[in-house]
Amino acid sequence: MRGRQGTVRKAATRGRRGVAGPPVLAAALALGTVLTVLTALTALTALTGQPARAAGQNTAHEYAFAADARRIEGAGSTADAVRLEPGRTYRSTLPPDGKVYYRLDLDDTSTAYVSATAVPPPGSGVSVADGVKVTLEDADGRSCDVDTAPLGAPGSPRPVAAWAMREISPRRSLCAEAGTYYVTVERAAPDARGASPDPWELELGTVSEPGTRTPDGTAAPEAWDSATPAPVQGTAHRRAGGAGFAQAAPLDEGVWRDDIRPGQTLFYEVPVDWGRQLHVTAELGSSGTDATGYVASALTLDLYNPVRGQVEDLSVGYNGGQKSKALKPLPPVAYENRHASGQQVSAVRFAGVYYLVAHLSPKVAEDFGDGPVPLTLRVRLGGTAQAGPDYAGGAVPSDVFSVDGGPGGSATGGGGTAGDATLYRVLAAGGIGTGSALVVGLGVWTVVARRRGADLSG
Repeated sequence: MRGRQGTVRKAATRGRRGVAGPPVLAAALALGTVLTVLTALTALTALTGQPARAAGQNTAHEYAFAADARRIEGAGSTADAVRLEPGRTYRSTLPPDGKVYYRLDLDDTSTAYVSATAVPPPGSGVSVADGVKVTLEDADGRSCDVDTAPLGAPGSPRPVAAWAMREISPRRSLCAEAGTYYVTVERAAPDARGASPDPWELELGTVSEPGTRTPDGTAAPEAWDSATPAPVQGTAHRRAGGAGFAQAAPLDEGVWRDDIRPGQTLFYEVPVDWGRQLHVTAELGSSGTDATGYVASALTLDLYNPVRGQVEDLSVGYNGGQKSKALKPLPPVAYENRHASGQQVSAVRFAGVYYLVAHLSPKVAEDFGDGPVPLTLRVRLGGTAQAGPDYAGGAVPSDVFSVDGGPGGSATGGGGTAGDATLYRVLAAGGIGTGSALVVGLGVWTVVARRRGADLSG
């Protein structure tokens, strides 16, 4: 639940060594090739829905932190606060009580966003009222913005994210100056009954958004299509969800199938361009057992924007039979949405990757066993892609507000899907040599071709 407070608010020894002979070099090259191929095949397996799960998933339901996250300690005072750099990801710890502080150095032209993803330990007790609270303040202690993300009705430990911003806008006079600002992170209700007494892990991120060359006005779009369209139909494609924001599985428009276990949280990402309108329906399939019972908030689905600000959420009750529910209608992505008073509209303020985070309550295991429950996501993208705002500079990171990896760009056409693009990104990142790339590339081509053939035949 968002509460705005804008205006109140041993190095190697030098020397000659024997040079490895051809057999040794050949063995090393062969080993490197094998390891690279295995890495690529792991990614292929995850994305094509074969029995092995994505690398970010495990049976312990642990959160997958960003591989490049820098470990830092939150300070007990603003005087010792560590600086957060835009575009970087950090890992920290949130104590069971008290606040931790971090520092931002901001100019007077860019809007800054900071997010904190709190990760309670798996298996720990939690309170529905507890969660994470993020506050952004200026050097005089005045609140620029605050947001609280409660764990809510599932009553189980799961990752939740809150965000806060320093916004440059004609509507805001407070916190507009260049200078030092402080980010405060704390538990939402550490003293609530059943609240976890353990420290939580944190993943922190900051994003900088430039201003525009021309004034954008101060009014949100007056009208948009708020009707809920019929859910997307067709054959469901297997796509294994990731175990964290950094490992979110890519989805585009279509029907996507996965399995989710009680207590598990799965992450997906959907690229949404300027002018496009996102619609999502979540379905739980029948349990396939004769068990009876009812779990009021069995499935929770949260939608986050590109800076991990919550846009909307839903919960689905479960009695062992199939159940479905759609997210409330959202407006087309537009820069002007930030001027709306409601969070659901204001949060859809930029293009980029939007995240779907699904959590299945562990209470489902009590009535229907601890086996996986079928999960289907029906994703529809309405509207037409449009040009983005006339930014006066570049965002940090540069691709955060785009859907094609470029600064502020639009989605490009073609026959590939988001999953296909991810396959090739995995291979490129692996540093594959020419020969290995050829072998693995053929494997990628074969798997993708087979998958598309299966989709078309369905």
